[in-house]
Amino acid sequence: MEEMIVTRLATLGHPQRLAIFRLLMRRYPDALPAGEIGAVLDLKPSTLSAYLGALAQAGLVSQSRAGTSLLYRIEIESVRATFDYLLLECCRGRPEICSSPTLPSSRTPEPMTGRKFNVLFICSGNSARSILAETILRDLAGERFTAYSAGTKPFSELNPFALKVLRDKEHDIAPLRAKHVSEFTGPEAPRMDFVFTVCNQAANEECPAWEGQPISGHWGMPDPVKVEGTEAEKALAFQQTYGALRRRIEAFAALPLAALDRIALQSAVDDIGRSQ
Repeated sequence: MEEMIVTRLATLGHPQRLAIFRLLMRRYPDALPAGEIGAVLDLKPSTLSAYLGALAQAGLVSQSRAGTSLLYRIEIESVRATFDYLLLECCRGRPEICSSPTLPSSRTPEPMTGRKFNVLFICSGNSARSILAETILRDLAGERFTAYSAGTKPFSELNPFALKVLRDKEHDIAPLRAKHVSEFTGPEAPRMDFVFTVCNQAANEECPAWEGQPISGHWGMPDPVKVEGTEAEKALAFQQTYGALRRRIEAFAALPLAALDRIALQSAVDDIGRSQ
């Protein structure tokens, strides 16, 4: 085991291999195509292949194939074993030395009962998918959740097809506006209980950890804004996106929050993100 730990630490000692590892950790439990990894990190295919091969050889990532695409996913059990080995060896099982007071597991969690929960949906532009999600949750379960949305690079105006879908579904669009994620950081911002990314671009970006370490999940889906064709075909894409988001949000709102611990809740959120 010690020899493997040395290999893994040496592999992660290279900044670009570490960047790949961090990206795959952010996207866990998803498997990412090699092309997407290369595009996010601006790596040439040959360079990326060598780095992924080294990470796989160290047991930190696994490879699978879907059609013609190679997919890569974190080997989470190997990562946990590595962390456990380091902590047990250096701390000798003394949590007062190595446990972090900022980690959720080392704090008494706020009870999941008797209060409203803050939920933030993030997309890159905050003009369509995240706006749809904010509105659906607000109108579906507004008595239990306060819904927000934001973008990492928000557009100045909301997408007209998204607004039409919401109007057709009789949602109130008056409160909606594009917002930057910075509005939800800092001491004056509402403290989030859940943070969901609904587009791959936002999920792939390296952002600071959220205050309070909320439950996070990736509910990525195709961007309806990129659909080409007739007006009817574009409108249909937004209808389908609305339907997919509504099904996921209905499943989320139905979770027995008071009965689930953090690990079970995180697992449930991840399962919703993988649902079709």
